[in-house]
Formats: sequence, structure tokens, C-alpha cells
Amino acid sequence: MFYKQQGGGPWGGGGSGGGGNWGGRDRGGNSQPDLEEILRRSQDRLRRIMPGGFGSLKGLWIVAAIILAFWGVSGFYRVQPDEQGVELLFGKYVKTTQPGLNYWFPAPVGEVIRPKVTQTNQVTVGFRGSGNNIREVPQESHVLAGDQNIADIQFVVQWRIREAGNFLFNMRDPEATVKAAAESALREVVGRNPLQAVMTNQRDLIAQQSRDLLQSIMDNYNAGVTILDMRIQKADPPKEVIDAFNDVQRAKQDEERLRNEALAYRNDIVPRAKGDAARLVQNATAEKEKLVKEAEGQAARFTAFYQTYAANKDITTRRMYIETMQEILSKSQKIIIDEKSKGSGVIPYLPLPEIGRKAPQVQIQTAPGSASP
Repeated sequence: MFYKQQGGGPWGGGGSGGGGNWGGRDRGGNSQPDLEEILRRSQDRLRRIMPGGFGSLKGLWIVAAIILAFWGVSGFYRVQPDEQGVELLFGKYVKTTQPGLNYWFPAPVGEVIRPKVTQTNQVTVGFRGSGNNIREVPQESHVLAGDQNIADIQFVVQWRIREAGNFLFNMRDPEATVKAAAESALREVVGRNPLQAVMTNQRDLIAQQSRDLLQSIMDNYNAGVTILDMRIQKADPPKEVIDAFNDVQRAKQDEERLRNEALAYRNDIVPRAKGDAARLVQNATAEKEKLVKEAEGQAARFTAFYQTYAANKDITTRRMYIETMQEILSKSQKIIIDEKSKGSGVIPYLPLPEIGRKAPQVQIQTAPGSASP
């Protein structure tokens, strides 16, 4: 027997008490089977199961069946809710399975890869790091705008796996592919817009157009990727020329302000000038019509007077004389002298018109209580 000793030791009995753990008797007097006895009994059981032993054909078939059964059972696998199963046969992609219990050929015939498809991945372009540890990457961030100005743009792309099989086998480096395609899409969209639009009110629209273009590119690649969002973190002129750019922008703002003031002044003065011109034209037209009508009236009057004169020359001549003298004498002082009066040569003269113009009115005052004159 192995390690059977009379004097004790690590495997034999010790002292006068009898055998150890593997042989002899224990201290209570009970006998225990040794190692050889255990092996012998196990071999007897196997011989009863396989009369020919392990070396027989039947024994080999039984062992092979057991091994094959265990190998077949190992083909069951579970896909978690946040995963997709990608089944490979001898390394070749076959199909994609959804969450749940599935079965596929065990290794080494088959293989199952289970990537996370609900995890949001992020790619930064134009910078690295976050928070206060941001490092700029100028070769990625400098973009040529549509007005031939250079913009310093930093943006973030968030994406997720949509179809795991295409994602694993249609792109060699998915993250680098998404980054390169995102940079290309943004450059194309920014190249169609001026720098001022990229920096101000068109930033969100440009980001949305870039996201749509990037999704179209990834679909053409059959990459199995969904672009969730594209956000422009920064859009400024390069720091080397930002001061000059700000000066130019201030000059443009001053130009725009002065232009608006000039337009406001023009919108104020031109209508008033047009109104004055229209008023003068209307006054001149009215004056012309007045003079024409007066001239036409005088001409008609003269024509009628002449016709009267031609019909009765003596009466008309006398009438004209009388009317003329009436007009002259009504505007001058008149002195009437009677040629028939005889006297001492002194002309009796009383300037009645002068007295009538200059003599004050005489008011007669009466004493209180007296009768009126």
C-alpha cells in the first residue's frame, strides 16, 4: 500500500493507537478503506457500466456521447435587453439575434458576440478632454466658411449602435469612421454658409443639417449606426485673428447703423419734399386756371362791349366817357364853381369834402336835470 507505515507519519497510523487516516483502525476501533480500495471499487463500477473498459469501442462511444452532449448544451446563450447577439459560423457573420434565450453552435464551430446597443457613444472633433482640461486640435477645428473666412469650430457627435452585425463587420474602426464622416459633413454644410451665420443665429440649423448629412453617409456605408445628436460647442474666428475680426464686425455694425440712419432720414425728408412739390404744383395749377378764366372773362367782356359799341357808337362813346369820369372824379377832391355867379371877383369857396373828413364829431353836453335841447 501507498505510504503504509507501522510507525506513523503523515499518511500512516501513529503510536500505539492504531492506523492513520488511510489505513489500519481509528481510535474508536472502526476500520476505514484505504486509497487503493476506493480506486478499485470505482474501477469495478466502470467495468459494470462498460464491460469492455475505456479502451473498448462501446466505452469510447459513450464518452464521446457525453462530451458531445455537454458541448451541445453549451450552445445556449442569453442576450440581455441592452445587447444584440451576433452569431458567427467559423468566423463568418450569419445573423443578428434580439434579447432573450437563443441557441447557436458552440465554440469552436460557432461564436456569439454581444455588443451593447443602448450605450450612447460620443466623439469630439476639434478638441479633447472636458471641463477645465480641454486641449484644442486646430487641424480638426479650422473650417472654411462660404465667405472664404476661417471658423474655429468644436463640436460633439453622439451615436449608438443600431444593427450590431453591420457595425462589427462593415467598419474596421467604427469610432474613427464616425469621426471622419462627421468632420466631412460639417465642413460641407459650413462651406455653404457665411461665417456670421455659423457664429450667430444659424448655428443650430447648421448642426441639424450636418447631423442629417452624417446619418446619410453612415447609411450609405451600411454601418448600422444611429446618429443621435450633433452639437456645436464653439464657433469663433481663429484666436490669431479674433481681434481683427472683431474690429471688422464693429465697423460693419457702424456701417449698418449709419445706413439705417440715412434711410430713416431719406424716408423722412423725401416724402415731405414730394408733398411740398405736389402742393406747389397744385397752387400753380390753380393760379393758372384762375388767370386763364379771368383772361377769358375779360376777353368775353371786351368782345361783348365791342359788339355793343359797334351797334351804337355815339351812345357807347358817351357812356364810356361818363363811366371814366365817374371813376376819376370819385377818387379826387371836387370844387364846383358857378360861372354864372357875379360878384366882386372873390370866389365863394367852401371845402366841404375836407371838412367832412377832418371835422371831429361835436358832442353836446347837457347839465344834469336840464332838458334836452
